[in-house]
Amino acid sequence: MTQRYVTGEELQRTTLGQELSDEQCRLLAGVCQRRSVGNGEILFEEGRPSDTLFVIISGRFAVSRDTGRGFSDTLSLLEPGQLAGESGFLDGSPHSATLRAVGDAEVVTLDRVHLESLLIDHPTLVYKVMRSIVYSIRETIRRMNRQHSELLSYINPSIGRF
Repeated sequence: MTQRYVTGEELQRTTLGQELSDEQCRLLAGVCQRRSVGNGEILFEEGRPSDTLFVIISGRFAVSRDTGRGFSDTLSLLEPGQLAGESGFLDGSPHSATLRAVGDAEVVTLDRVHLESLLIDHPTLVYKVMRSIVYSIRETIRRMNRQHSELLSYINPSIGRF
């Protein structure tokens, strides 16, 4: 993985930068790193703790979990603009899934300590970043709930709409 600098314009096109001004995106970009991830390369592994937030700039990532059956199930694909590693970033908890690049990809990384360094001088920026992370987690939960409901309806059609 190679690392390069990040621009504010790149962040504005992501979930993380949606509520940020141009200046806030430039400030945030100053504490982020850009990383290239090759096809098939693992960005992070299930069960390993991390305090890094990942923002997908280009490419896609397969989200998979160990099934205990000797292989992993792919749960979803993350697309450009989406976030990954939110829970670990917030509280240092281990990742609940493994992310593997599907084709070459680029991500922006933000370490918790770097965001915290902006807290005193730029509290509104930090607040907006945290809102974006909560929004991302909420969208993941909504998607999972929808998939769960569809699965239940498929298994037992008498309780669902299908």
